[in-house]
Amino acid sequence: MATYGGQENAPPFVEVGATNPMPQVVRRRWRPQPSISWLKQAPFVALLILLSILFLYPFEWLLSASFKNRQDVLDNTFLPHRWSWNFTGPNNPQPHKQYLFNVEPVAHWMFNSIWISVLGAALVTFSSALIAFAFAYFRFPLRGFLFAILLGTMMLPGEVTMIPVYLLWHKIGNFTTVHSWLPHIGTGTQYPLWVPNMFGSAFYIFLQRQFFLGIPRDYFEAARIDGDGYFSMFRRIALPLAKPALIVCFIFEVQAKWFDLITPLIYLAGQKAAAFTVPLGMKILVDRYNLAGGSIPEYQLIVAGTLLMVLPMILLFACFQKYFIRGIATQGRKG
Repeated sequence: MATYGGQENAPPFVEVGATNPMPQVVRRRWRPQPSISWLKQAPFVALLILLSILFLYPFEWLLSASFKNRQDVLDNTFLPHRWSWNFTGPNNPQPHKQYLFNVEPVAHWMFNSIWISVLGAALVTFSSALIAFAFAYFRFPLRGFLFAILLGTMMLPGEVTMIPVYLLWHKIGNFTTVHSWLPHIGTGTQYPLWVPNMFGSAFYIFLQRQFFLGIPRDYFEAARIDGDGYFSMFRRIALPLAKPALIVCFIFEVQAKWFDLITPLIYLAGQKAAAFTVPLGMKILVDRYNLAGGSIPEYQLIVAGTLLMVLPMILLFACFQKYFIRGIATQGRKG
């Protein structure tokens, strides 16, 4: 016999012997829901517009200054009075106007930063996912102790390990120089910019481990019954379900590699300008064409190069913002 927790859930009362019983329906009077008036919403809308202007104004100024000439580049105007194309132009031995792509190998800088950022981000994302899956799924002795040591490395700033890592790469470079049959992969090359990403990152391992812990273990147990191995479970179950976390790690690392100045400055010092990345090239551009560079300042070239440096990251976040927000929200719920 079914029991009912409240009177509103009980079946209608029917008198015995009555013909065509009609249950009584209680009609509720409609009451208008209170709505927030525009007077209450106006301050929040005004604050939102003000903050949007404050955040967007620097980018608008950069975009406008990139199309101004040398005389008007520092003018605080919304649009240029005289439009000027500062990126590329005719190759003139003594031009009356400087063009960014003509005076510096900016195309090489962009290409180097793109392939180093994408390759480094892909390597660190995949390697960190492997280690995070091992910490989340496997049970082995000293697992908690090793994971605590891994988290402890996050408290070490990069400046602490900068000199030891440089000496290590210097020794590797000397070894490869002595043995001519080995490629030179030491200092003075681009290998130190992306090879360390093959060994994972403590922050990305922690981030992805928390995501893997949220995957039900029943999926993996069912895969073990079906005969799948560990790498098969990692490829077929863990990676597809952890796609938001993987995309978050990939975007974070692409941004870190793209704006990294100190690492190329250490390992590419003294090399040809064509081997530079965008941040290192921008430093050379600022040092050479500012007022202290010893020549006529060309600030329009500096702001044009800055626009090319910032624009790819804006496009990256615009394309992957859905996955980025989903991954951040998921990690926030997991705590």
